Amino acid sequence: MLLPGNGADAKINTFPNADLLQTDAYDYDLPEEFIAQNPADPRDSSRLLVLRRDVEGFEHRRFRDLTDLLRPEDLLVLNDTRVLPARLYGRKDPGSARVEILLLRSEGTSFRQWQALVRPAKRLHAGMRVILGDGTALSVLDELDEGVRIVRFPEEIDVLKLLDAIGDVPLPPYITDSSAPKEAYQTIFARETGSCAAPTASLHFSETLLGAIRTKGIPISWVTLHVGLGTFRPVSVADIRDHHMHSEFCLLPHDTVVAVRECRERGGRVIAAGTTVARTLESFAEEDSLLEGTRDTSLFIYPGFRFRIIDGLITNFHLPKSTLLMLVCAFGGYNRVMQAYREAVSMRYRFFSFGDAMILL
Repeated sequence: MLLPGNGADAKINTFPNADLLQTDAYDYDLPEEFIAQNPADPRDSSRLLVLRRDVEGFEHRRFRDLTDLLRPEDLLVLNDTRVLPARLYGRKDPGSARVEILLLRSEGTSFRQWQALVRPAKRLHAGMRVILGDGTALSVLDELDEGVRIVRFPEEIDVLKLLDAIGDVPLPPYITDSSAPKEAYQTIFARETGSCAAPTASLHFSETLLGAIRTKGIPISWVTLHVGLGTFRPVSVADIRDHHMHSEFCLLPHDTVVAVRECRERGGRVIAAGTTVARTLESFAEEDSLLEGTRDTSLFIYPGFRFRIIDGLITNFHLPKSTLLMLVCAFGGYNRVMQAYREAVSMRYRFFSFGDAMILL
């Protein structure tokens, strides 16, 4: 049995303001110079905007100050997914046209068959092959929507070893001039391989900060959500209800379910480190219980959603018109969150994957 989190009693979108169904409502102006090209060094020195939902105004801190904002009775939940070097280049066969393949999610446990985003999609169809740089022939088995294909590696290939050898870490397209090493786009606790993008809110954690959190007595629990197309696909429709959310694999272990229940019993807050953690926890909320196990989630959270599990959210500053910004607005309140974004721009915060962070309490 769970006590309801965040004053919520149902996992539904009940929309109070029709204007906020429009994708354009989630637009904002951002000077290009504020798009971070490299992460803060050290990681926990990034800036942290504090939004308290019951208090006007904002606080401006450093991420390392998280220990001052969390309490021993709280629970911090992190995503332990690991980013694959999932971007591959090759040429189509038959033919010689160059193609790019971004592996999105593995179908099965062998990492042999994948859903992949291909570019240009019009050049690559079922029955063709892609010859990768090392000569490996990748088969195209099926065509899905929006440039997604089902591809398969040969049986004799150790796929993970191949990706380590010739794959690129798939930095987002707005990072165009980065000198950061590959490991900068990986959390320090990444261990479960499967993501094509990083859970960026957790890039700010350092070993020193995690040690300080544990020293303060704040428990840490884990979920896994392998970031795929559902997280980063932009919203291109006018009405957000028409947006198709691609499913992503997530896992909620028994120990985390127990930790959430114990946090509720002691009057603490469940703090989700990132939108991926928030979506995982809320995806497993059923009636008055939090389930455990694995599933594919296509949960799309936007204003009107009733949160049942999380009480706090750590997150980066997200792209305009993105599902991530819509989720943050759902949790913090549309007007407060958009005001926070204007504040961050005026205070010259750094935005997106390598940028600064905010916490909503």
